[in-house]
Amino acid sequence: MRIVILDSATLGSDISFESFKRFGEVAVYERTAPDEVEQRILDCDVVILNKIKLGAANLSRAGRLKLICVTATGFDNIDTGYCRLRGIAVCNVKGYSTDIVAQLTVSMALSLVCHLGEYDRYVKDGRYTASGVHNRLEPVFHELTGLTWGIAGYGAIGRRVAEIARALGCKVIAFKREPVQDAECVSLDELCRHSDILSVHLPLTDATFGILDKRRIEKIKPGAIVINVSRGAVADEAALAAAVKNGVIGGLGIDVYSVEPIQPENPLTSLFGMENVLFTPHIAWGAYESRVRCMREVELNIDAFLSDEIRNRVEI
Repeated sequence: MRIVILDSATLGSDISFESFKRFGEVAVYERTAPDEVEQRILDCDVVILNKIKLGAANLSRAGRLKLICVTATGFDNIDTGYCRLRGIAVCNVKGYSTDIVAQLTVSMALSLVCHLGEYDRYVKDGRYTASGVHNRLEPVFHELTGLTWGIAGYGAIGRRVAEIARALGCKVIAFKREPVQDAECVSLDELCRHSDILSVHLPLTDATFGILDKRRIEKIKPGAIVINVSRGAVADEAALAAAVKNGVIGGLGIDVYSVEPIQPENPLTSLFGMENVLFTPHIAWGAYESRVRCMREVELNIDAFLSDEIRNRVEI
């Protein structure tokens, strides 16, 4: 068996692939450009990837390919319909990053609510020393207790965020297409209108693409904090940027972008330098522990496939 790993750089230099050698030959590429994909998978049995796009254009000549393993929960970069027609199995990884995504979500919220970045810079750049005053209380910050935390997407991650939000004293409301008993479920419009903190945890599908559109963003409660750690394309980035500039959104935390890495033409880049905005480079899933867990799950997916077991299959 020959396994090809196409974009190991996205998994971190501290992750080892030695354990995959028990399956056979393993070829590891740190990065693979779009025009290199077809050649690199030409004679492999299994492809492991994170962000590379696979579809008819680069899969048609991969005659030996039997299994695609995505090192993520989202699999919108894979044409699963084409894979189904070709008899190529596709597996994702579920649940490996729930705790760390929730942790980053809450970290962003706490930092933005308390204006930690601004206060940190106030001390470090010497303004605190020069002031001669023992403390500083501007910009004004607030307790989380009593605030409403809206969660768009109430899966495993959304539920974990809800648990933490409630522990911090927040009221939780949620948007979920199929309402559940363990949360107060509302429409997305209502979520936008009533949330003091709104965090987005939606998968990217045809139904969620652009779901947080200009109309809904304009409904967001004035001064609310918005955090997106799901997929960039679920939100209208231009509308988000405008809402921050117009003072509608009081704080913005973004870990994901419609095109990654973020491009100079992305409207969100116009917010660089603003004190009430946090940007991170798609790290929410990537704690060391979650990455190790992810790779172990990929191994188990390969084991299951070789044993004719159905595990984490998404093309079926």
